[in-house]
This record gives sequence, C-alpha cells and structure tokens, in this order.
Amino acid sequence: QVQLVESGGGTVQAGRSLRLSCKVSTNTTPVHCMGWFRQVPGQEREGVARLKMQPAGGNQYLAKSADSVKDRFTISRDGPTNTVYLLMHMLKPEDTAMYYCAAVSSLCTLAPEDYQYWGQGTQVTVS
Repeated sequence: QVQLVESGGGTVQAGRSLRLSCKVSTNTTPVHCMGWFRQVPGQEREGVARLKMQPAGGNQYLAKSADSVKDRFTISRDGPTNTVYLLMHMLKPEDTAMYYCAAVSSLCTLAPEDYQYWGQGTQVTVS
C-alpha cells in the first residue's frame, strides 16, 4: 500500500513561483516511479512531470517534464524524507488546476492510466 499526501498549493500571481510537495509513505510496496499530474474540471488529467528511480539505489533518478512545462517545472525528490517536489516557475493563468501526485507505474510514463496510487490533490490558482 502506498499513501501520497500533497501540499503547497494556493493562489499566486502570474509570473511567480510555487513548490508543491508530495509525502510518499509505503510499507512493503516498492515505489520506483512518481509523477505529478494536473486536471482542470471538464478536461482530462494531464501528466506534468515524473521521476524514475535508478537501480543503483540511493536517491538517483531520471526526471522528465512534459514539453508544455519543461522550461518552467522541475520534479525532484528528497531521499531521507521520501518527499517528491514539483517546483513551478513563471506560473501562468493556464497552469490553474488541481495538481495530483501519483506513484507506482509499470512504465513510468506521463500517462495517468499507468499509475496505481494517487493523492487527494492540491489546488493551484494563478491569477
């Protein structure tokens, strides 16, 4: 079982930055892929960024951001706290959405249907 708790959302002005956090808790289920997604009401959930843990262990991972945000959004992970972050710069009104953290994907893509565990989401509003 994997539990994900997001935090850090809020209302910000366009052009500002925001960092979302996702605390990952797991007992025995190995988590090798974590991602951030966003969804606007009435639209499909969109993959924003994901990181894939490397077999070498430790906190080595490969990060990937969607083309639409790759110059502004960065995903990272803090090993000791098992927390995944999404750092968002130069926010735009079109970034307004509910942002979700997800984990455990067999393919580690940006497709939401590949992920098994989801957090409750944190709202980001850019004015």
